[in-house]
Amino acid sequence: VQLQASGGGLVQAGGSLRLSCAVSGNIVRINIMAWYRHPPGKQRELVATSTAGGSTNYPDSMKGRFTISRDNTKNTVYLQMDSLKPEDTAVYYCNVQHCSGYGCLTYWGQGTLVTVSS
Repeated sequence: VQLQASGGGLVQAGGSLRLSCAVSGNIVRINIMAWYRHPPGKQRELVATSTAGGSTNYPDSMKGRFTISRDNTKNTVYLQMDSLKPEDTAVYYCNVQHCSGYGCLTYWGQGTLVTVSS
């Protein structure tokens, strides 16, 4: 299973970006899909999660400006980011839980850099 994230870049404060993460390989069942971010000098933090059943969850600090969605036909998860702030600058990583007859494993994408200028 491989994850390919894209969509990062440089944006001015107040702008928007949409990240994508496509999952490929010998896919059986994707359960949870999530986005994390790693701001410079800080710890990695959860941005949003999406379950196979369609439920989404956001930490309180991420509610309001971030929207996670997924297209199960394309095995792709998206992160719509609006009203971006300089403190949103980070490397954003997608994360999926893939389940097969051998159990469930977690996979990470390579990260995509988002830079928000003031």
